[in-house]
Amino acid sequence: MPDFILPPLQTAKIDWRDDTPFAPEYGDSYFMPGRGMAESTAVFIEASDLPRRFVELPDDGLFVIGETGFGTGLNALLAAECFDRHAPSSAHLHIYSAECHPLTREDLARAASHWPRLAEPARALLAGWPPPAPGLHRIRLAERVELTLMFGDAATLWQAGPDRIDAWFLDGFAPSRNPELWSEELFATLGARSRPGATVATFTAAGVVKRGLASAGFEVERREGFGGKRHRLVARMPGESAAQRTRRGRAIVVGAGFAGCTAARALAERGWSATVVDPRLSGEIPSSLAAVLYTTASHHLNAQNRFYLGALLRAREWLRRMGFPRDESDGRLDGVIQHLVDPRVAEKTRKALASGAWPQELLHPAGDERVRIEGAGSLRPGAWCRFLLDHPRISTVAAHVRSIGGGQEARAELGSGDHVEGDAVVLCTAGATRGFEGLDWLPLRVVRGQVSFCRATAASLAWREAHCHAGYVTPAFEGVHCIGATFDRQREEAVVDPADDQLNLSELQRHVPSLWRALGGEYIEIVGQHAGLRAQSPDTLPMVGPLPEPRENPHTLDRRVWLDIAHGSKGMTHTPLCADLIADRLAGHPVATDLEVMVSLAPERFVERRRRREPDWRPDSVDDHH
Repeated sequence: MPDFILPPLQTAKIDWRDDTPFAPEYGDSYFMPGRGMAESTAVFIEASDLPRRFVELPDDGLFVIGETGFGTGLNALLAAECFDRHAPSSAHLHIYSAECHPLTREDLARAASHWPRLAEPARALLAGWPPPAPGLHRIRLAERVELTLMFGDAATLWQAGPDRIDAWFLDGFAPSRNPELWSEELFATLGARSRPGATVATFTAAGVVKRGLASAGFEVERREGFGGKRHRLVARMPGESAAQRTRRGRAIVVGAGFAGCTAARALAERGWSATVVDPRLSGEIPSSLAAVLYTTASHHLNAQNRFYLGALLRAREWLRRMGFPRDESDGRLDGVIQHLVDPRVAEKTRKALASGAWPQELLHPAGDERVRIEGAGSLRPGAWCRFLLDHPRISTVAAHVRSIGGGQEARAELGSGDHVEGDAVVLCTAGATRGFEGLDWLPLRVVRGQVSFCRATAASLAWREAHCHAGYVTPAFEGVHCIGATFDRQREEAVVDPADDQLNLSELQRHVPSLWRALGGEYIEIVGQHAGLRAQSPDTLPMVGPLPEPRENPHTLDRRVWLDIAHGSKGMTHTPLCADLIADRLAGHPVATDLEVMVSLAPERFVERRRRREPDWRPDSVDDHH
């Protein structure tokens, strides 16, 4: 399907009638009053034969449920409980559920409070409940159960959603009350996304549903309804298919920056062993170095901007779930103040605020010409990377990788003459990726940047948020602020230039003079610097996915080699989502991005552009200069 634009969301308006949530807009309740759990168990869990199907999964089995209306989450919580009770201990459940009008956290908590039996997965749901931002959001309900919420129109998102669905829950308000949901387009998509033998369960027996399922290829059966209702439907896609399975293996991750460390951690959590190879593992990242977790808002939620928004929310969820920062020595997630000093950024941000594309829980005004991004902040890269690598399935090798190759096994030749073998190689090597044989065609621009370390003052020690303008300044860590960063396209070496300190300070003075004065003004004390290299792609999006093979420059590498590069200056923000994308695909799991976002990140997009002889570089994106 072509790329699409997701509109802003409106949260659900709930009228509580005793213990039952009622939607006045649709004139319908979310479940049968007083019998919600019994109804969902009979209509969705038992009608889908889930207890038996979960018992029969192989040890490494994978089961995928699709749903058209998340509502209060009751069906998902019951499915998680059923899976925990019946499935093998190493099997895995994915639930994908669309919702156009998410409940507020308060209404969700009120609904869940009536189901004490489901308290454990409900706590996980509430802890990870995202702001009402359009797109896909993943929450881990249990060690073996993951929920991916698809906020937006069900028909649109399921067209760009996962396939290989084993069981469908067709929930939502009745077809007579919400005809827009029960469309021919949606039924066709359900058929296209189903595996042979996939089942459908729903509370309704409306003719439009029966006809829609039949036209999509399902065999439809009418059964007795629940609780006095006359009828309901079940359906099945003809054919049989073997159970889906999780793939496990050994990954060689080249590079130990944000991309490499998050990729290794995501793979380890998918059951893979990961060997991280990087000569810098034997060195130390400067203790004063701090990076800012944030992105630029936009009202235009196409694939590119859905990635930027989704990446920020996924990074926040990784940090919440992992309990990082552990304390203030690791970093602070007290928000980021963005000063709207660039006219293009200012216009995009104002439109995002006015349209509601970025919900107020995430983005709101913070004074004249500035906004606050909630849940963002600044982290110390060294602490975050060490934390990520602390996993029993991750090992490290402090060495230079001389060459890589595919074949029967993926292989990395080390500078010492030794080698590491595995089932896949993930290159997280930024601009250095072009140095591997056969990869000099990659359209990467390397940009040098330098940050300055400045002594804190009595006034600046009180700062809690990071501030972004044309550059940034972080709160103090151990009495030192990190101020940056320059954007130098002329040099591709990470050399320190003392003149860049004045550039960083002059940008701060120009755009946020109050902070410059609080740091000491002309008497700011510089206590160190750090220079590094960023890698950009022509469209400023990362390159994430299996390595393509351009026809005009064939080489020996195969699809055992994956790229996770070109994160520019937003590496800390981008890399958790990108790591999940790679780990899910290698492990055979459905991904937690929509199809168009995945395509927009795929490295082969540049192969196609080269075939069409499009220019390698377009005008720079203001989003990537900070």
